[in-house]
Amino acid sequence: MNGWEPKTRLGKKVKRGEITSMEEVLATRLPLKEPEIVDALFPDLDDDVLDVNMVQRMTDSGRRVRFTVTTVIGNNDGYVGVGTAKGKEVGPTIRKCMDNAKLNMVRIRRGCGSWECGCGNPHTVPFEVDGQAGSVEIVLKPAPSGIGLAVGETAKSILERAGIEDVWGFSKGKTRTTVNYALAVFNAMKKTAEMRVRKDQAEELGIVEGIHKEEATQQEG
Repeated sequence: MNGWEPKTRLGKKVKRGEITSMEEVLATRLPLKEPEIVDALFPDLDDDVLDVNMVQRMTDSGRRVRFTVTTVIGNNDGYVGVGTAKGKEVGPTIRKCMDNAKLNMVRIRRGCGSWECGCGNPHTVPFEVDGQAGSVEIVLKPAPSGIGLAVGETAKSILERAGIEDVWGFSKGKTRTTVNYALAVFNAMKKTAEMRVRKDQAEELGIVEGIHKEEATQQEG
């Protein structure tokens, strides 16, 4: 990071310290084109390689091998990104995929949307959301505190890094296609922020957007 020379206007603002949070980045509405921006704002990101798929094909010059990688990255507290990449070698492709996930990072909403709970803490999705990618469709529903993540392993990895602790999940389609399953979950996560929510609804469901743990710590201090 010390040797990072930003090339975009947004990157230069972050490097100079004029922008110090992801909220400020989103407020500028400038395109996020440098993964180093995310590294600067989130030094302790949690990542996971969801899938490494090897594809072989025969050509006139012989057998060619390429890898398709899917990764997730998040701060475990309101921000998550999913990326995909293709390449000839596993290591460089994973690094490229991580960078793509950083550039795709979005802010999500959490709340206490389950009628069975009512604790008021942002531990689940605030309302039912759905996502689709290829043949895979997934529906995420609010769950009461203590249920955990009742979804597949791929979805669980994404939701954990988004900061979701409890959820009911229902999926259909070819969920063994990891890349489509991951993108379907990610698309559902994006919808939590896209839906319009009235102020009274936000208060009733304890909805928060983006980082929450940091705010709680500041209030305790």
